[in-house]
Parts: sequence; structure tokens; C-alpha cells
Amino acid sequence: MPGLIGKKIGMTSVFNEDGKNIPCTIIQAGPCVVTQLKTDEIDGYSAVQLSFDEQKEKRMTQALIGHFSKAKTTVKKKLVEFEMPEKEINLGDTITIDIIEEGSYVTIVGTSKGKGFQGVVKRHGFKGVNDATHGQHNRQRHPGSIGAASYPARVFKGMRMGGQMGNARVKVENLQVLKVMPEKNIVLVKGAVPGANNSYVIIEK
Repeated sequence: MPGLIGKKIGMTSVFNEDGKNIPCTIIQAGPCVVTQLKTDEIDGYSAVQLSFDEQKEKRMTQALIGHFSKAKTTVKKKLVEFEMPEKEINLGDTITIDIIEEGSYVTIVGTSKGKGFQGVVKRHGFKGVNDATHGQHNRQRHPGSIGAASYPARVFKGMRMGGQMGNARVKVENLQVLKVMPEKNIVLVKGAVPGANNSYVIIEK
């Protein structure tokens, strides 16, 4: 399998053989159930749909309840599509943390924490005006000029300005797997991953 769905539990730190303290993220990875197999003939592309985390049936639509019953599994909260693996896989199969090897590297996709509307100093790291003189009193954290006047008479696309920060899909590549605990479906990944605690993440091998 090319990946798993997981849930970010929180952060901690571990010591390596040299006694160095390494920050890491605790992720509950799987078990995931195969709920759909998409093919080129029917869907126009090939993919495998995995589901994760139990959900109350009364919170699901009848269409989704029927979708899960085809795979002979209970209803789940999170559905994600992955590339079709090379080895044969069947509807209703359970994919566990066993596909992740200790010491390997993974890519993790998550939704970053939402920060709301933020100015250019926090959002883009602008310096601001710290040495204000000549009666200047209210421009310390403002962006300054955003373009010319009569020509080109517009603001170019992509100009760094204040706006919504966070709450976006973020991919972090090449994170090392420090430890795998199959009995608890827990994996420890070096460094930080995007998202708040208990948010869903996608682990790609």
C-alpha cells in the first residue's frame, strides 16, 4: 500500500543513541479498511479508497451506509483515495501499520491550524518600521507601497498582503519514522506535522 490515514495525537521527544533529544510527533496510523476499488473501465482512473475512524451510523446518510455495507465494514469518518498498489488488494481488506518500517521516510499531508486574518508582519515576516522618526506614529506594522501609480495602474497578482492565514492543505516531505508500535497502531515521526491534535493526516510512503 502506498499510504495510510492517521490521526495526530500530539508531540513528545525521544533520546537517540548519542543522547540527543529529538522532537517528534505521535500519530495513530490505521487500521484502515478498503471501501472501494476504482478502475479505468468504470471510473476512468484506478485508485483504492481507504476509510478510517469509527462513526455513529445515525450521523451518516443512507447512501454512505450502503457504501460501507458493500465492503462489509462499519461506517467511518474519513475517506481518502490512494494510488492502486502493485500487489492484489480486495474490497474489505484491512490495512495496518505493518506497511510502515522503522527508520524509513514518509510524507505527511494535513490541514494547518487556522490563524484567521493576519497582517503582513505575522503572515509574511515583514520587518515593519522600528526606527520611526519625523512624527511617524501609526505605520509600524503596515506593508508600505504595494505598487506604482499611473503605470501600471494596478496591483500585481501575488502581492504579499494581509489576509487569511492557515487552515490550508500542507505537505511535509521526508520525515523519518523513529519508532513503530504495532500493538497500539502508533508511529513516532521526527519533527512536526501540520494540524491540531486529533486532526486527520495522510501518511504517504
